[in-house]
Amino acid sequence: MNTKFEFKLPGEDRIVYVRPVAAVDLPEEMQSQLGGLETLYAVHNSDGERLALVKDRKLAFVLARQNDFAPVTVH
Repeated sequence: MNTKFEFKLPGEDRIVYVRPVAAVDLPEEMQSQLGGLETLYAVHNSDGERLALVKDRKLAFVLARQNDFAPVTVH
């Protein structure tokens, strides 16, 4: 009974993280295209790679679910 077992939940790799991003933290060339938005929402995979940047939280969740991901909020 010394066999190692990786306790990974089914679908665990399908989780993405949604977090707010201040417009001032983005490159200037992106800021000029925001049309006055002060906060955007980023969707990241479990490795921290940004997959998407969208205008609001609701859209971030819809985008994730449409691509078979389970979104969770990160503060």
